[in-house]
Amino acid sequence: MIANGKSQSAPRFVSARDVAELAGVSRSAVSRAFTPGASVAPETRQKIMTAAAQLGYQVNDLARGLLANRSRIVGLVATKPEVGFRAHLTAALASVLIRRGSVPVLINAGETAEETEAAQRTLFGHRAEAVIVLSGSPPSSFIELARSNGLPLVAIGREAPEIDLVQTDNASAAQSIAAAFVAAGHRRIAFAGSASGTPAIVERERAFVSEAERLGAMVVVARGPDTDYAGGLLAAKQLFMTAEKPTAVFAVNDLIAFALIDHLRNRLGLRAPEDIAIVGFDDLPEAAWLGYRLTTFRQDPLDMAERAVALLEERAADPAGAPVRLRITAQLVVRDTFCPLANGAVAP
Repeated sequence: MIANGKSQSAPRFVSARDVAELAGVSRSAVSRAFTPGASVAPETRQKIMTAAAQLGYQVNDLARGLLANRSRIVGLVATKPEVGFRAHLTAALASVLIRRGSVPVLINAGETAEETEAAQRTLFGHRAEAVIVLSGSPPSSFIELARSNGLPLVAIGREAPEIDLVQTDNASAAQSIAAAFVAAGHRRIAFAGSASGTPAIVERERAFVSEAERLGAMVVVARGPDTDYAGGLLAAKQLFMTAEKPTAVFAVNDLIAFALIDHLRNRLGLRAPEDIAIVGFDDLPEAAWLGYRLTTFRQDPLDMAERAVALLEERAADPAGAPVRLRITAQLVVRDTFCPLANGAVAP
């Protein structure tokens, strides 16, 4: 029914007053029943909980946060949060934060100045209590604004001075796979990367190329415009357009590795590892698919999320403490696209 241009049947949330009326108690008794540690008689609590369940009542955490001057919002800031490992890390962070009782809010930093400014207004206008900046390339202005507002802040997968960090040991992983390629007899090897130039990408490329050249290998580098599947196809074209093709390739992430495998198989009629060995980074779920069976370095999104949230809690308890840098080892998961030498023989 419409009257004066307004609906008469607008939806309404069940209120604490509704619960109080059904349970036959006071409004304050309902409030106490849903406040941890508050005093309320067991019989009264039972009546309130029965009425709440019957009505489908949920506590208004937003209103409670306003009264306590706490939003419980934790901003997850990322550029292209839907891509690759970042999507799995975002999901893991959301899960850990919800278990903690926080409200995760995904802030897509965007790729233009206007998008970034809008994202910043959304994050800080809603008075987030803490900020986690993910890998990729969210601008440093998010970090500066969080620090100037005194918010607990953690960065994952990037360098930033004087803040808490959770990082993968990219250099050690890259050096180890360069050494494994050379030990397996590969002398013309390649790195498939990206021109996006994020800290993790740069660290992996520099460490791999430096170690491979130190060991006497010839190294070719190809970079797509971004660290996605399309970028991997462009990198593959660069690497395999000449007669002297590399015999082993380290891809900066799994998405690029998938593109390399598909390019070799579908466009060149080549196979991994029979013709070219390929190793990725991240261990996305698709890496175990029968179409890829990719050897890759594993980053555990849940482990990284739990460590990041633990750092937020430590920082909230000790705002003036020294910055913490957690560096996590990436384990090589050996599948079919490359098997390092073991005891002088290639692993099965």
